[in-house]
Amino acid sequence: MTTDAATLGPLILILIATGAVAGVLAGLLGVGGGIVLVPAFLYLFSALGYASDDLMQICVATSLATIIVTSCRSLLAHNKRGAVDWSILRSWAVFIAIGALAGVLVVHHLSTTILQAFFAVMVFVIAMYMLFGKPTWRLAETMPGLARRAIYAPLTGLVSVLLGIGGGSIGTPLMTLHGVPIHRAVATASGFGVIIAVPSAIGFLLTSVSNPPPYTVGAVNIPAFLIVIATTTLTAPIGATLAHKLDPKVLKRVFALFLALVALNMARKVFF
Repeated sequence: MTTDAATLGPLILILIATGAVAGVLAGLLGVGGGIVLVPAFLYLFSALGYASDDLMQICVATSLATIIVTSCRSLLAHNKRGAVDWSILRSWAVFIAIGALAGVLVVHHLSTTILQAFFAVMVFVIAMYMLFGKPTWRLAETMPGLARRAIYAPLTGLVSVLLGIGGGSIGTPLMTLHGVPIHRAVATASGFGVIIAVPSAIGFLLTSVSNPPPYTVGAVNIPAFLIVIATTTLTAPIGATLAHKLDPKVLKRVFALFLALVALNMARKVFF
């Protein structure tokens, strides 16, 4: 992204570290790592002088491209433990994919500032639910039928693409509100990430952006993608192993506190 060795070296190291953390979180929380990658990419590309109205699009698109690999790795790790509910994935897949493609179209017409503000507000709301929500809270005792699924699933795909994240941040609380145990929800949500990331990444490869970093195809920055997936692929199974060893209450608090910190940091950049 720059030929200056003094800048390139630290950049690569930061991307490796970010990818490692994102991989662990993908397995641990079912979030696909995007919740870390979007703000990290925003900071890095801005520091390198590529700030523009389209920068957040690049961050979102590159994050979603990495989620294809990260979520697949996480999904396979959870599936080995028999934790994935494949019936949910099969019945929600088409609706989620439609929402994800709609998200690509929406993102293309929004500025970086609007996307940052949306990211901050939505992630903070999710964090507060996960932190203060009660295990007894339910929208229903079973997952939604066809009518409500046709609303919830596309919205899950749409909002996740706007945030540049896998489906875990939306899908995990949605499933727990419908009686799915937290560990099973986290495992299944890693599958949401695959369903969201594949069509959206393809869509972003076909879009155009202004002032992209070097080696950006469409809105996806290839060097950042390659460096991150090299590390997330190694660390996602570690997160999945930890997820099955933690108490559900601890897991929920870890999820919530991390999301709150990310949201507040993004809000600081937008509003202050």
